Parts: sequence; structure tokens; C-alpha cells
Amino acid sequence: MMRVRDVLDSTGAVLLRGDAERWVHGVSTDTRALRPHQLFLALSGPNFDGNAFAEHASRLGAGALLLRGRPGSSLPHIPGDIPLVVHAEPRRALSDIATWHRRTLEIPVVGITGSCGKTTTKNILAQLLSTRMRTVASPNSFNNDIGVPHTLLLADATTQALVLEIGTNASGEIAQLCRVAEPTGGIVTMIGASHLEGLGSIEGVAREKSALLASLPSSGFAVINVDSRHADLLRAATRARVITVSVEGEGELNATQPLFHAGGTTFKLLGHEVTSPLLGVHNISNLLCALAACRGMGIDCIELLPAISQLKGGSRRMERHEVGHVVLFDDTYNANPESARAAVRFLAGLHGKGRRVLVLGDMLELGANAPELHHAVGRDAASAGIDLLVLVGELVRATAAGALEAGMNANRVVHLENADSATNEMGALLRQGDTVLLKASRRVGLDRVVDHLRARAHQARV
Repeated sequence: MMRVRDVLDSTGAVLLRGDAERWVHGVSTDTRALRPHQLFLALSGPNFDGNAFAEHASRLGAGALLLRGRPGSSLPHIPGDIPLVVHAEPRRALSDIATWHRRTLEIPVVGITGSCGKTTTKNILAQLLSTRMRTVASPNSFNNDIGVPHTLLLADATTQALVLEIGTNASGEIAQLCRVAEPTGGIVTMIGASHLEGLGSIEGVAREKSALLASLPSSGFAVINVDSRHADLLRAATRARVITVSVEGEGELNATQPLFHAGGTTFKLLGHEVTSPLLGVHNISNLLCALAACRGMGIDCIELLPAISQLKGGSRRMERHEVGHVVLFDDTYNANPESARAAVRFLAGLHGKGRRVLVLGDMLELGANAPELHHAVGRDAASAGIDLLVLVGELVRATAAGALEAGMNANRVVHLENADSATNEMGALLRQGDTVLLKASRRVGLDRVVDHLRARAHQARV
């Protein structure tokens, strides 16, 4: 809860009418989710104007309105006495309100960033912490200058821990988000080729991700995956206590002897045998990062081992489905070269009588390095012994070239123009007993292919 006056003081907004002492119960930027007595904050974008929804918000019972404008500017007519506030940049006002609210919270705040695994690590950490304390975490992938403030504003006086996902597309974004969130702990899951259009190089990615660790107080903790590139750069960026993790390496928390099976992944940790339902080496790393954060918060990792068996993965992140006589792994949420290579390793490590089929779509936002990076994944797929490589999009033509150069037979490489083509043709490409993994950047739309295959299998059963 906050007063309208708190909104004015934290943002520099101007009250045009109404009672500055009126209380509002949180902030909403979407009338579809607006609850009575919330502040409706009117964001605008290329295709919408939040001010146009102000009258509807007032009818839904908003406690106050913050609209884009200045005193004297033309605004929608809002009947009644609902407090009306204007600000030239409501998006900045949202961050300012969240910054004010963050400073009212005396709780641990853990920020998570990295080229891969942010959302999965966030979900794991939130699930583990929730067994011990009331924990609020970013919904879905709320990791930008709208999502991070919204997550902060979900915390209230009963919240005991807050877990934030922090993303970036360009240099300086993480530092700005950390000025809002003021994290006390930070995790960098790994450094790889992601968002190169905005960050320029993998070194640029490392510098940008290190901003999270640089923002931490000396009393805080920083979790670093030493299996990833640029671990030394990350370590040097922070004054906080560093906790390192590794798979088959030399971290403070190490997972050794990993074994992959139908029930998930089993490995050794701190002298104990641990089984996680999450699949793949990359998810061992994500779990280790979450456990290290718990250690940084003073929680004994051994006490959390029973909770690991109850972990649930995120939507479209290596979700396993049985589709008729085909096993399908839906990893279509997003993709970059590092996560694509992890998918290849995971699929190659599965054993069965059927073929291992990789359906890979374009990996976006890689800038000038895109052809080279797509080419490398093709070589990896060929070297790993993938039985059928189905490529969807334009950039993956380089993946096909890489696979063929690495010795993959041309009749095991199929190129399809887009997700619609894949939807129409995938059924004919698959055989009984195949294990199929689908992965691409979200905008490619391979999730539609998954949904089509599942729906078709359901209709066949009916």
C-alpha cells in the first residue's frame, strides 16, 4: 500500500486533482489485470496508448490514475473525484515507484542473470526458498525495466525473500535495473553468445552481466559458475562473498558423476546422491547456482535435498511429452548458441532404439556473428551423431552447411522455410520410436509445431 503522495514524492509527478492522502493498493499497467483500489499507470508503446484505457480503469475501481502528460496537456475526461496524476514518462515513473518500494523492504533480494538458464534458475531458487520462507519471484520472464519493477511491487510486509530475473539487450541495462532492485545477492548462470546485436561480443556480454555482481554490497554474495567463460572477470567485478559452482570441476559446490535417465538426472553432491527431475547437464548447473544462493542466505544445502526431488521445470523448457509413439522434448521457449549446444549434448546422451531427431530453428539477436554461430551448432549436431536434423528458418541454412561439412549425410538434413511448413510436414518426417527435441528463438514459433503434434496425437487417441 502507498499513498498518492508517495507516488508524487518518488516520481516527481504532478497531482491535477484528488486527495494526495488517498491510499492505493499496488500498481497495475493493464486493465485486464487491474484490481480495485490499485494505481493504474498508463504505459504507452508503438502500438498502444495507455491513456486511452484510463476511463475504463476508473470504471473498474482504480484507486488513482497516473497518465502520460503534463499540466495543461489534453487528457481523457475521467468523471468523479478519482486522484489524477500526470508524468511525462510513465515508464520511468514505474521504476521510480519500485525503487521507493524496494527501500521499504528489509529482506534478501537475489538477482539472477546469464546468457542461459535465468528463468529456470529463478524457478528452482524460488521453489527451494519457498520450503523455508515466504518467497516472491518474477512471474514468467519479467526481467526488463517493466518486469523488474512489477516484481518488486509484488512484495509486501509478509514477504521474506525476493527472487528477480534480470535481463538485458544492450549495454547498461543491468546496471540500471540493479539501481532499482538493489540486490543483496546475485547469480550469473553462464556467459555465452546472446544478444550480440546489442552487446557486440561475448566479452561485451560478460561485462554487461558483471554489472549485477558489481552492484552487490560487501555483505552480500555472488554465485559464479566456474565452468563458464569469463569467471575471473565476474569474480573481479564484485566485493561480495563469491560462491562458485561446477559440474565435475572445482567449485565450492560441485556435482560429480552425473547420470541421465528417464526420471531425470542423478549426481553426487556434498557426499550425497541427489536425483533431480530436471533434465540435462545445464540444469545441474542451474540447480547448483540456486543451492549456492541458498548457502549465501545461510541455509544448509543438505536440508534442501528432499525438496530437489519435487522441483518442476518451466513451461517449454525441456518439457517431456509422449506424443503417440514418439517422445518429444519441448525446449521452444528460446534459444542461443550455448543453449542449443546443451540441447545437442542432452539429445546425444539419450539411448534408445529409435532415432534422435533435433528440430532447430533460427537463433535471433546474434548480429554479424549469426552465420558462424549457426554453422558451429550444425557441426556439433553432426559430431554428436544426431540421426535427423530438421532446420526451420533462414539463418539455419548455415547450420545445414556446418552439419554437412562435418560429415552428416545429406539425407539426414531437412530444411523447412518456417514454422507453418514445419507444422505441415513434421508428422511425415517422424517415425515410431523417435525421440525429438525442438528448439528455437521464441519468435520462430516452433511452439506451434509442438502444440500441433500433441493435438494430432490426442485426436488419434479419441
